[in-house]
Amino acid sequence: MTVWRALGERGYLGSVWPWRAVAFLASGALLGAVVLVVTVSGVVVGGALAVVLLGLPLLVLTALTGIPVAAVERWRLRLAGLGPVPGGQHRVPDRHGLASWLTTRLREAVTWRELAYAVLLGLVLWPLDALAVLAAVGLPLSMVAAPVLVAVDGEAKVVKLFLVDTWAGACAVAALGLVLLAAGAYALGVVAGVRAELARALLTAKDGDSDRVTELVRSRARLVDAFETERRRIERDLHDGAQQRLVALSMTLGLARLDAPPGPLADQLAQAHEEAGRALAELRELIHGIHPKVLTDYGLEAAVADAADRSPVPVDLDLDLPGRLPGPVETAAYFVVCEALANIAKHSGAGRAEVSGGYADGRLVLVVRDDGRGGADADGGSGLTGLADRVSVLDGRLSLSSPPGGPTLLRVEIPCRPTDQNAPCA
Repeated sequence: MTVWRALGERGYLGSVWPWRAVAFLASGALLGAVVLVVTVSGVVVGGALAVVLLGLPLLVLTALTGIPVAAVERWRLRLAGLGPVPGGQHRVPDRHGLASWLTTRLREAVTWRELAYAVLLGLVLWPLDALAVLAAVGLPLSMVAAPVLVAVDGEAKVVKLFLVDTWAGACAVAALGLVLLAAGAYALGVVAGVRAELARALLTAKDGDSDRVTELVRSRARLVDAFETERRRIERDLHDGAQQRLVALSMTLGLARLDAPPGPLADQLAQAHEEAGRALAELRELIHGIHPKVLTDYGLEAAVADAADRSPVPVDLDLDLPGRLPGPVETAAYFVVCEALANIAKHSGAGRAEVSGGYADGRLVLVVRDDGRGGADADGGSGLTGLADRVSVLDGRLSLSSPPGGPTLLRVEIPCRPTDQNAPCA
């Protein structure tokens, strides 16, 4: 239920909604006052110290104050019954580290929109919140207290305007205060509703932007699904068509080689038989690279173990998975590991590698580490850029840490749920 609906129902005064309206506006006044002090202090002190560059970090922090303020405001909207409100659509940084996080945040329009809301709250909204609470609650309560003041002091100065020194006058003022307090409860509900709607409108991503982002994500997912379907079709055609023909050709050449008498013809048949065998081996390796059968039949853990066994660099394996994961997740994670191991063998000069990870808190986490020379760059043609895009389609993230001298650490996180935690992976 929202405050708007509560205002239209009977029993509003006896419900919790007047108290929630007071809490919403009073907490807004307190938060706005704090935001005003912090923002003004940050701008003044940071601007004064910017001459010697010491104030620049403080100015950057001041520019980011809108992020926590917006988070608190979205939580406070629950008091008015308008929560939860979607977040600010902040992007996940491409890499770990404070510098990457700051760069990402300062380039986002949502960060500056939240800062603008924080400034509006600190300069305009919180005085209005405080004034509404004071007028609708503070003044009526001071009138209700008139009989008590008359009993204690012999007189009461009502709202600092007129003096009451009789019991009849004090009771009349108190009765008027109760009426105003009841009216103020409704007024506070209206003010809280308007104030909450304004905050929600300013802190919620535009529908058009949200729709475009949603459609973009869906279109990327459809492209990945189409690519995966096409790749499986090619794998099936190669396995059932070209591979079987090569097997038949190899057998035919082998039989012809046995029947041929010794001489140049037998030598040529032997050479052709060996070439057919090499072509068949390369085709099998190609089919395995397109989509390994072990991944389809036994799952990610077995497929990664198979990739580790085939790696020229010794690989330590430490995976703990609950069972089968969704197909796109397993495929993306597998090819990330394969690409990482291929890069380790080609470029790192490492003597040993390690693949570790597992499933926790609704996320698949895989870490590939090596003791090589380091200096790898995900944007430098390593082959990981496309895989990072593939992971991002699944709402995951891929990060690379490779300082000169090593070690290199590749980490991938993909949110998912096991398809059946109790089922065997076969």
